[in-house]
Amino acid sequence: MNRYPLWKYLLILAVVVIGFLYSLPNIYVPDPAIQISGIRSGVEVDANALNTATKALEENGIQYFGAEAGEKSALIRFATQDDQLRARTIVQRALSQENYVVAFNLAPTTPQWLVDLGAGPMSLGLDLAGGVHFLLEVDTESVLAKEMEGFEDDISGLIRKEKLYGVSTRLTDGEIVITADSDDLRTDVLLLLKKELSELETKRTERGGKYIVTAVPSDAYIREKEKHAVQQNLTTLRNRVNEIGVSEPLVQTQGRNRIVVQLPGIQDTARAKKILGKTANLEFRLEAPKDGLASQKEHFEFRDEIKQARYGGAWLEKRPFVTGQNVTGATPGFDDQSNSPMVSISLDSKGAGLMHRKTRKHVNESMAIVLIEYDTKVREEVNEAGETVIVTEQVPNPKMVSLANINEALSKRFQITGLDSPEEASELALYIRAGALAAPMSFVEERTIGASLGQENIDLGVKSVQLGLVLVLIFMMVFYKVFGFFANLALAVNLMVLVAVMSMFGATLTLPGIAGIVLTVGMAVDANVLIFSRIKEELKAGSSSQTAINSGYDSAFSTILDANLTTFIVAIILYAIGSGPVKGFAVTLAIGIITSMFTAIVGTRALVNLAFGGRNVKKLWI
Repeated sequence: MNRYPLWKYLLILAVVVIGFLYSLPNIYVPDPAIQISGIRSGVEVDANALNTATKALEENGIQYFGAEAGEKSALIRFATQDDQLRARTIVQRALSQENYVVAFNLAPTTPQWLVDLGAGPMSLGLDLAGGVHFLLEVDTESVLAKEMEGFEDDISGLIRKEKLYGVSTRLTDGEIVITADSDDLRTDVLLLLKKELSELETKRTERGGKYIVTAVPSDAYIREKEKHAVQQNLTTLRNRVNEIGVSEPLVQTQGRNRIVVQLPGIQDTARAKKILGKTANLEFRLEAPKDGLASQKEHFEFRDEIKQARYGGAWLEKRPFVTGQNVTGATPGFDDQSNSPMVSISLDSKGAGLMHRKTRKHVNESMAIVLIEYDTKVREEVNEAGETVIVTEQVPNPKMVSLANINEALSKRFQITGLDSPEEASELALYIRAGALAAPMSFVEERTIGASLGQENIDLGVKSVQLGLVLVLIFMMVFYKVFGFFANLALAVNLMVLVAVMSMFGATLTLPGIAGIVLTVGMAVDANVLIFSRIKEELKAGSSSQTAINSGYDSAFSTILDANLTTFIVAIILYAIGSGPVKGFAVTLAIGIITSMFTAIVGTRALVNLAFGGRNVKKLWI
């Protein structure tokens, strides 16, 4: 009685060994470092850039070590955070800010043999690593307002095309009001809307002898547009976070129209807000002919709009004929004929019509794609009351990202060729898809967590785990003696396996996550308390030692399973509906429940079986 087969002991041994190996990297403290990377995919950090950086550090008397260059970035390590803070400014000044991004980082010190096994330390959340937290709200109302303006233009165009005289349209209070002189005309309008604009819901009314149709977008269409605007802004923000140069950012949606951005290691809130909050727009323009103004007047369709703007070394028509709002997709790839990099563009129906009409008349001329970003400038002014107020303005910062020849009339789908590399194609596709915000955003909340506060959180969290562990160890040893010692060994293995699992799955450790670990320490011995109490009851009832042990583990199992299963379900619910900090707590709690079930039941049973199984034991020290 109370004997395990060999495979169970081997399974427990394998779990302990794997847990030890994959939790081991967490004892190696990372070095403060700066990371140098290219601001664009085509910019490589070569030996010359690294030498320039290290030379600047030496000239300013900053000690560094472990300077190494990889395929896409370089890393320079420092002994203290003070050296790291000073070094970033110096290196950024020494290198070209147009080509390189210098970011704070923590360089792992994990031994190579552990790295070869795929072992690495847990990532630290914002509250432990320090940084900035932003909560942004997407103005989806502005998106819907633009949609309504577009619908009104479409309806007016359809009415003119079908020659429905006696019908007028106007946009008021978020509704499109279509007024007809007769009921027959109203019926024609309704049939036309149902055929051409099925996204609209209509309602008939009559007022002042006029026959009126009120049209609004359907709820499904509104939700889809809101979702598209939030997702577009989310992609844009992720692209802009790369510009800041954060090693492990968090950019995700929260609720219906909000986006959370967490930037660990960033302390310059003003710079982060400037980059994240800037607005942008994408425009397609024709290049001006190079043979003088006279021929320009012959080439351009609208002679009164000949005014051009100087962008990126080319004279372009000032007014765009298609904007980024008409782009529905952009995918990098290779041209089938020349096998050269290209970008495949998709437009909506409105953009396709505009593109076809314009390019049909300008074959063999050049079309430019211009990304116009608006930087926020802040200045102080004195108002009429003599008070000093802060004034913000959006200053355009145009950039021509492509200038390609129009080989044929383009429509809904076309390709941009003549690119130098696949990296340039991928970057251009990203600009087209995410270069512009689909809707304005406002900062609802912002928090800054200093690196020193993050370290203090880590220290306090470690102390709380240590204190909870010591108190539990003392309690179990005092009340359950030898069996308490077995439970303590299982608890230590449980913590080790918990850390290993979180490291293996790339979980991020946060302050609530540490709270989850502390809770796990207390919960991990609950199962053993139930088992050992049951064993005591069996012994008092006169059962033999072997029978008491067997009955204690078998009888308490169902109770332990029910209690842990309900807690596990709660952890899943917290993870599903909670935000970042709640998710961190839920992850550690869920993993801790699984590991504690294994160590508290299987682990302690194995130790008890090794010590007492199959023997005639007259007295148990419990």
